[in-house]
Amino acid sequence: MKKIQGKDIWLFVVQVLLLGLIVLSPGLINYFTTHDPALSWGALVVSAYWLMPMVIVYLVNFYVLVPLFYFRRRLWWFICLNILLVLACNYRSLTTDISTMPDYYQTGFSSFIMISLLINVMAIAFALSIRYMMRRSERKQKEVEAELAWLKNQINPHFLFNTLNNISSLAQIDGDETQEAIMQLSDLLRYAMYETNKPKVCLDGEVEFMRNYIELMKLRCNEMTTVCTQFAIADPQLEVAPLLFISLVENAFKHGMNSNAPAIIDICMEQQDETLVFICDNTNNPKPTKDRSGSGIGLENTRRRLDLLYPGRYTWEQEITPENIYHVKISIRL
Repeated sequence: MKKIQGKDIWLFVVQVLLLGLIVLSPGLINYFTTHDPALSWGALVVSAYWLMPMVIVYLVNFYVLVPLFYFRRRLWWFICLNILLVLACNYRSLTTDISTMPDYYQTGFSSFIMISLLINVMAIAFALSIRYMMRRSERKQKEVEAELAWLKNQINPHFLFNTLNNISSLAQIDGDETQEAIMQLSDLLRYAMYETNKPKVCLDGEVEFMRNYIELMKLRCNEMTTVCTQFAIADPQLEVAPLLFISLVENAFKHGMNSNAPAIIDICMEQQDETLVFICDNTNNPKPTKDRSGSGIGLENTRRRLDLLYPGRYTWEQEITPENIYHVKISIRL
């Protein structure tokens, strides 16, 4: 059984208020136009008599018949129960003896009954339409969440693979530094496993993760590669999607390092009010196709996550400058 959430309660309250306003509106309009309480009360009684069945039919369909029968493909049950529901709600009107009424009253009353039944059918259709749109929206949201989880889960094994490669190389040279690198890796894994299972994380945690990761990646760099970082965060508690830029950092080290010529890797993150700006520049040293080292996720992964998480709220700049610098700049309105 689905657990009742706060949004479900609010939805019920809003619907009851709107339906109540529909029922009360004839009486209220009459009062504001005539200022006669007796006439207004009479208008309210008449509107309640004809409209309350519609309210009941709508709510029963919205909360019971549509989710339990229509969506479970019990169509005949759905139709039969709705017929019984409409007949029960309109029982008094349908069983009223109109033979004693004047002819013009009989015609008018019969028309009112037909209109009332039509309104009930419209209430069923309305409840079904709203439920259908809500179900479609929930399914789309679940698909988006599943895709985001899949995209994010690709990141963890890749940065772990790269880091282990770095530590493996270091272990043959310096045992003390290897121990320190393993401790940094432990911090990275702790953050990736326990802190990033939320939709958003604080910027200070994300910055610390990136600093540690960059330090580990620098183990592969020789004196030919210069690594620069700058993090200017005014509000460390501002939240952002976790691990959003790590693929770009991976690619910067993968394609930016060069053991034979001077190379640079320049990573900058700056907060400007509610906007987060990430810039990653690196010397463009594309690897041969057969070289599969590095993230293998890269830009497509990051752009897809941005599309899903910040639609219409981010800009993306990407180019290779005349100085052969691969430049990526992302601005996000948080």
